[in-house]
Amino acid sequence: MNTQPPAPGSGSGPVPGAASGPATEEGTDTGPETFSSPETLAALRARLGPVGIWTGALDVVPASRARALAAELDELGYGSLFLPEVAGRDPFVHLALLLDSTTRLVGATGIANIWARDAVAMTEATKALEEAFPGRLLVGLGVSHEHLVGGLRGHDYRRPLAAMAAYLDGLDHSPYTAERPPTAPPRLLAALGPRMLALAGRRADGAHPYLVTPEHTALARSLLGPGPLLCVEQAAVETDNAAHARELGRAYVGVYAGLPNYANNLRRLGFDEDDLRPPYSDRLVDALVAWGGGEAIAGRVRAHLDAGADHVCVQVLPEGRRAVPDAAWRRLAPALLQGTATGRGAR
Repeated sequence: MNTQPPAPGSGSGPVPGAASGPATEEGTDTGPETFSSPETLAALRARLGPVGIWTGALDVVPASRARALAAELDELGYGSLFLPEVAGRDPFVHLALLLDSTTRLVGATGIANIWARDAVAMTEATKALEEAFPGRLLVGLGVSHEHLVGGLRGHDYRRPLAAMAAYLDGLDHSPYTAERPPTAPPRLLAALGPRMLALAGRRADGAHPYLVTPEHTALARSLLGPGPLLCVEQAAVETDNAAHARELGRAYVGVYAGLPNYANNLRRLGFDEDDLRPPYSDRLVDALVAWGGGEAIAGRVRAHLDAGADHVCVQVLPEGRRAVPDAAWRRLAPALLQGTATGRGAR
């Protein structure tokens, strides 16, 4: 596919505002290298610190409750709040509410689907937020998955690497006529394989890997080099009961392990078909989901930091689909924030 992601509602065609040049699958001939200054990234690293929270749970409560929970996470000392995008609240509208309710933490998308809005609409949303909350926005972008792009949105999901490169061209050339922020909002790419990681290092400010191990973090850092940000998601269950932890872990792994990009990445990490076959091996679940008390979960976070992560956003798995793990966020804060104060992401 040589076209860019289609505009919402169009079903086909290039993104409005995107550059007209060709996009190769490697994304190496599409536009200038674009990334934030070293000073901007240094300030962002300092604000992020080593540990934040990744959660979709704030979507299942009223906006007023979500705002109160975000304020509490800010007060507890977590450095970030990463929000996903599927079919709930628009993540940028949601971040506007949450950033307005907090004073310090970084609001991030983990990730915003590039097929959900064209490059001009993405520019409008992100630059408006960056101007309102300078230094507190981190834009995670991803190609998502065929069932969420073709099945849910009706777009043509092919050659996602070329689509991402073309989308970045569109961002680089999008107009913005409102009051401009002092700096463009930093951007990360959802990246697992070597080619998307290379694109993240060249055309963005870093990468946001999901469903990965510390071994993958070390590989990602080696491919990115020392400069770009590496913000890693880590799932966790706060329990010493192995059977219960693995029950929740298997439900989490089962959402993703059958999707080609995740399955292929897990194979690259050494997992085989026995591991990847439902109900999934203990080896796979334990490698992807940290469980135990605060010290055990902090130990997994430290492993990512030691492997080269700048920041680890911990996804505490809730007890039910519409549950909020706020009690676990409170209990884990001392161990996560005090027990990870070394490494690249330490303040």
